[in-house]
Amino acid sequence: MRERPEDFDEGLLRTALKAWGIDAPALTYAPVGFGDFHWVAGDRFVTVADVRRRSYDALRAALDTAAALRGEAGLEFVVAPLRDAEGATLRRLDRRYAMSVFPYEEGRPGEFGDEQDADERAAAIDVLAALHGTPPPLPTPVSPVQPAGRALLEGLSRGDDGLPWLGGPYSEPARDLVAGHARTLRGALEEFDRLAERPGEPVVTHGEPHPGNLLRAGGRLLLVDWDTVGMAVPERDLWLVAETGDDLARYADATGHTPDQGLLRLHRLRWALDDVAEFVQWFRAPHARTPDAEVAWRGLQGTLELLAHDG
Repeated sequence: MRERPEDFDEGLLRTALKAWGIDAPALTYAPVGFGDFHWVAGDRFVTVADVRRRSYDALRAALDTAAALRGEAGLEFVVAPLRDAEGATLRRLDRRYAMSVFPYEEGRPGEFGDEQDADERAAAIDVLAALHGTPPPLPTPVSPVQPAGRALLEGLSRGDDGLPWLGGPYSEPARDLVAGHARTLRGALEEFDRLAERPGEPVVTHGEPHPGNLLRAGGRLLLVDWDTVGMAVPERDLWLVAETGDDLARYADATGHTPDQGLLRLHRLRWALDDVAEFVQWFRAPHARTPDAEVAWRGLQGTLELLAHDG
């Protein structure tokens, strides 16, 4: 996130970092990503998550999975959380926030939406093939097929979400925008339900292997941000990387699995529907006209336009 969390005491970080053997570090806020908050503490990268938005137990299971993929399965491209003195990958700071600590990797990150050339896509597909072929560690959660905000999306598609939008300056514009796309949402949900009936064999998936989570460091391709790791069909990852038939053929040659076009479409739709639900929840809650809110507003506009065009 570009802005620091509200009413957050950075002193909580300094105290908690002692559990990782890091004493009185100089903390530098890193305005990167969208969703969590980040600091650099020497050679460590500190992430703070708002566990009101996501279950603490679910986040801990995801981080434990990443740690096992790196430590036990030996996947060196996994930038995994470090365990504290008690063996934990996630530590509560207060009722709202929890933190995790990662090694700080020097490298060249991408951005969500960046275009990748054929060589970059090939490298990412090779990483995904290795991940998908790895037996799942015990903590690996199951990624649900249905969008997290399905009930909300159903209401929006009928134009009867039932709650006032009084959170801030984007509330009424967002409500008008979504109301104008009710038919678009209804069509997307209907198509999603048809595609969700397709069979598929689950594997360990990252969930968000877009260019913003790929780090090129010293000739290596690293995969960061494992909050969404889970068991799902391979297409959950592949739709974000594969652009051509050659890309899909490379994956099939490496794994023996021919990607299913319907499942690729399913997960493209799920991503968009998840984004709509998340942005709507943002704008119905208290907010101000901030850089992060502006990013969310552009995201809502762009996602609804994409759904309308694809439909």
